[in-house]
Amino acid sequence: MKSLFDEVSVECSKLTTKRYSTSFSLGIYFLKSHLRKPVYSIYGFVRFADEIVDSFHGYDKKNLLYKFRKETFEAIDNRISLNPILNAFQETVHQYGIDLSLIDIFLHSMEMDLEHKEYDSVQFKEYILGSAEVVGLMCLHVFTEGDKELYETLKPFAMKLGAAFQKINFLRDIKADYELLGRIYFPDINMLEFTVNEKQIIEADIEKDFNEALIGIRKLPAAAKEGVYLAYFYYRALFKKIKNIPAKQILSKRIRISNGHKISLMLNSMLRFQMNLI
Repeated sequence: MKSLFDEVSVECSKLTTKRYSTSFSLGIYFLKSHLRKPVYSIYGFVRFADEIVDSFHGYDKKNLLYKFRKETFEAIDNRISLNPILNAFQETVHQYGIDLSLIDIFLHSMEMDLEHKEYDSVQFKEYILGSAEVVGLMCLHVFTEGDKELYETLKPFAMKLGAAFQKINFLRDIKADYELLGRIYFPDINMLEFTVNEKQIIEADIEKDFNEALIGIRKLPAAAKEGVYLAYFYYRALFKKIKNIPAKQILSKRIRISNGHKISLMLNSMLRFQMNLI
């Protein structure tokens, strides 16, 4: 039965999410149950594309990404794919009316990683749009469940949240991105002499994104609000930890939050949410 294959497909996306990101897995768990599968499907899709450009060293990344793009739109057109990640994703695209242009913009940002090693300010904004902001909009299609007016209202806030998450990822992974992938995402910084001032400028930009994103989180439908707030709360804690670390140290190690601390943050987030303190 096709329904069994569809269930297996979503399970593959769920497994992908859990293996790659405990923080997003926790956030998804606190969404209402009917929203979890489509968000797993979106995460599985974007994670596989990202892995092509970030991890498949020694392989023809350009050709692999070309095939992934082609198979993505074939899956959407045919409403089925033998790739379970794409099969789950196409179902979500159709069920929630995800704009195909968002998918195209996202895949373009993955293609940028094949060509660019250092990003100028224009390229950086373009990359943030494709790799993060439109992913937030894909999820917003799910969260608003067909309410087009609410989607348009929350659109700028969802984009800011996606941007904040991605910029924090860049700061957290700045050492690995530079040393292993040869990439410098933030424009106009000197990786050999990453200064306090450069770090503070980046942090001020992230802070602005976070403040605007929280306005939108407060307006989300009840089914989505707690899960999104938990992801926000976790990234806020990671951001605070990064802010308290000297610029030089950012270049020497990857900043992370332990699993025990994540559980503590989860409980704190739940308490704040239940007390309406967000």
